[in-house]
Amino acid sequence: GEGDFAFAAETPFVPVVAAEVGQAMHAYPIVFSAGDAHPIAVMGIERENLFVAGGRWAEDAYVPAYVRRYPFGFIPTINPDGFVLAIDAAAERVRKDGDDGVALFDAAEPSELTRQALAFCDAFQSEAAATRAFADALVAAELLVERRADVQLPDGRTLGLEGFQIVDADKVAALPDETVVEWHRNGWLALVHHHLASLDRFPSLLARRAARAAVAETSSEHGEAPTTHSEEG
Repeated sequence: GEGDFAFAAETPFVPVVAAEVGQAMHAYPIVFSAGDAHPIAVMGIERENLFVAGGRWAEDAYVPAYVRRYPFGFIPTINPDGFVLAIDAAAERVRKDGDDGVALFDAAEPSELTRQALAFCDAFQSEAAATRAFADALVAAELLVERRADVQLPDGRTLGLEGFQIVDADKVAALPDETVVEWHRNGWLALVHHHLASLDRFPSLLARRAARAAVAETSSEHGEAPTTHSEEG
């Protein structure tokens, strides 16, 4: 319902798994984190998610699994391969009492919602392992270069986005033949091309930001409260 995504309104970066890159690339630039080279969807400039307004996600944009699984998540256990399903008890959509909403447990058994969350997080976890393999391969092949994106705002300010890496297209072109074949077969080559194509989405991020600023300005001229930041639904 309305307000469901209000928690992500100030989240400009969201991690994505390899299987999502093909969908996410249509809306967001996909870059890699500076440290562990994890794929990240860029959703805003400064502390603002340009795809969330009034708690709603833009209808023309893919919602990453990392966001959809909230308030559920996995926490590693002492057993290196073990995880427990966790829930963010502070989340506004979690209630400890009352009759509204969907129960997490039926008597002592997990409810259908909890079972679905478990299956979803389980799938996400296995996807995370496949993504880790892809990221490690990029690092091992030394294909990543540190990048800084200088973004010129309409008001004349320049914003620098730093702390991320992108694939160097020249280095990809120079990969040995056997690596190209191997990466083609396991789907990594397609991921590299999706990533490179997604970098063209940076200008559309700026356009989205400018459109949002114009709406806010019009609203304030008419004495209305701006609707650009998340409101409680």
